[in-house]
Amino acid sequence: MSVTPKILAFAGSARKGSFNKTLVKVAAEGARSAGAEVTFIDFCDYVLPLYDQDCETEQGTPKQSLELKSLFKAHDGFLISSPEHNSAISALLKNVIDWVSRPAEGEESLECFKGKVAILMAASPGGLGGLRGLNSVHSILSSLGTIVLPDQMAISAAHSAFDETGALKDSKKQERIEALGATLAITIAKLKA
Repeated sequence: MSVTPKILAFAGSARKGSFNKTLVKVAAEGARSAGAEVTFIDFCDYVLPLYDQDCETEQGTPKQSLELKSLFKAHDGFLISSPEHNSAISALLKNVIDWVSRPAEGEESLECFKGKVAILMAASPGGLGGLRGLNSVHSILSSLGTIVLPDQMAISAAHSAFDETGALKDSKKQERIEALGATLAITIAKLKA
């Protein structure tokens, strides 16, 4: 691969033992194997207030939001594993998107999202694996100009799906999640070539 895709990998969960953090790391390995440079971030390292325009006007943009914007801008695509909260996107992920999407002087509108490429996945103890929540993530990202690839996967019974190393116990599921990362890397490389 002559072009090295830069991929940002993250989960829409703050929980220390998050199944979604574990899952997105599996996909990240697949992307690395396909020649991508992958940066994993944990939103616990970027604590943001709930988005409020009055707060933004009075206190300015939080430093953590600016750091996240820089990371989003510097990468070509996103590997996103999102938990399902009441059949929708997690509040944490929505809040990050709201802050990162805010316009800044001298910046193209939605620069952090337009033309980027994303693949979605989810993990949940429930029977659908968080699949319903991915619809809202897909809708939001698409409306911001991100190309969301149709390949996605949800892991049900996530509380028993991973071994102690963070790999999926089911080797076929492990391969499919790694393939999501590889697909993102290959797609970005083709688009940039």
